[in-house]
Amino acid sequence: MNEYRIITLRERADLKDMAAEWFHSKWGVPKEAYLECMNAYLNRETEYGWYLCLDGEKIISGMGVIENDFHDRKDLTPNVCAVYTEKEYRCKGIAGRVLNYVVEDCRKKDISPLYLITNHIGFYEKYGWEFLCMVQGDDELEMTRMYIHR
Repeated sequence: MNEYRIITLRERADLKDMAAEWFHSKWGVPKEAYLECMNAYLNRETEYGWYLCLDGEKIISGMGVIENDFHDRKDLTPNVCAVYTEKEYRCKGIAGRVLNYVVEDCRKKDISPLYLITNHIGFYEKYGWEFLCMVQGDDELEMTRMYIHR
């Protein structure tokens, strides 16, 4: 992991367009939606941030913190979102290190607890996340697992 760097988007604001395009390519959410959230963070309108793990100048993992990750429990906020690690970098502890970085960065800003939705079972628990409840995702037929990190 020493060859990889975890950063906030504020540390490398020049990566904003590349990061928005990268997240868009992974999740299909419009690039403009990412740019809107990223601009609010960069302009200090919110402390909910964006985090990247870089291999040189290449984004290999990333995630954000937003108000709500497209689910019906508006009271469970903020949410870690858009968690993704490139396939060739998986199973190396990178996603867990980025998750821990996000949790600690938010704690420093008195942002706790954090929530996230996922259909993964067993991964997030390794990093201190606990299953909380099932939530209804926007435009989803099936319920989705909600986790909390206190």
